[in-house]
Amino acid sequence: MDRHIIFDRARRYLAAELGCDVSELSGSGTVYVANERARAPFIKLAAIGERVIASASPELLPKVRELTEGRSRDEIFELPLVYGQTIHFVPDSVPDIPLPGGYEYRLLEGDGVYELSGLEGFPNSLAFDGAGHTGTGIVFFAKSGDGIIALAGAGEEYEGLWEMGVDTDPAYRGRGLGAALVARLAGELMARGRAAFYSASVTNTGSQSVAHRAGLRPLWVDTYSNTLLEDYIYKDISIN
Repeated sequence: MDRHIIFDRARRYLAAELGCDVSELSGSGTVYVANERARAPFIKLAAIGERVIASASPELLPKVRELTEGRSRDEIFELPLVYGQTIHFVPDSVPDIPLPGGYEYRLLEGDGVYELSGLEGFPNSLAFDGAGHTGTGIVFFAKSGDGIIALAGAGEEYEGLWEMGVDTDPAYRGRGLGAALVARLAGELMARGRAAFYSASVTNTGSQSVAHRAGLRPLWVDTYSNTLLEDYIYKDISIN
């Protein structure tokens, strides 16, 4: 799959999340969006290239503008408006990373994923709800003996755009399994005409290293969505 198709799908997904037009993601400076699509109250900040998008429920947007207008990108992302930040990566080129030897590898997709029903300990890549359902549509995993030790999974987030995640048993980290599984899964998705992206907290340097080693590049950063509940720590904050 052409990298430009992947970037285009990722940008359309981001625009839908922010409630803006794709064209508004280009350029520089800050754009303010009264997001009527999101469940209120809502605030989300995103940075892509030189552009910052400040998206908020219509009733919150004036306050968000007051707190952020005239500030640089870095200054805006240092403000305590929302919870932490996430870096989102997309494939630039998927390297042919050899799978570490000594393990068994399997690929499951569609209903085949339910072979792993009830599996626990892989919250970033495969999780089942109380009814036994999962949004994960494809997994690639490594086994040692009878146990799964590392698993990369993905589910569709937006019109042909699939989000990947990976988990490795702590006892098997540092062996290249995470990056190898993510690279292989990204290649499998692209071979099926699906674009992929991968998300990592700005504080999770290990996850970011996996993304880089798997041939992914950062495309945008955004803040965690939040609903500003009554006990939200920054609910009544004022910033000078």
